[in-house]
Amino acid sequence: MRLNPPTITIFLISLTLALLALVTKLGFIGVPRYLPHQEFWLAISAYIMLMIGNLVRGV
Repeated sequence: MRLNPPTITIFLISLTLALLALVTKLGFIGVPRYLPHQEFWLAISAYIMLMIGNLVRGV
């Protein structure tokens, strides 16, 4: 399996989602909760975004 580096855009989106998950979990900023276990889903979506950026060329 050949892996490719993600583009800067994909990396920054993934980093933003991961930081938002961390901030909401630690309670630094009061973010409204729209989903149960919102931090978990934000962290998982950040990981999936980064994984897709590594697996698909040119994304």
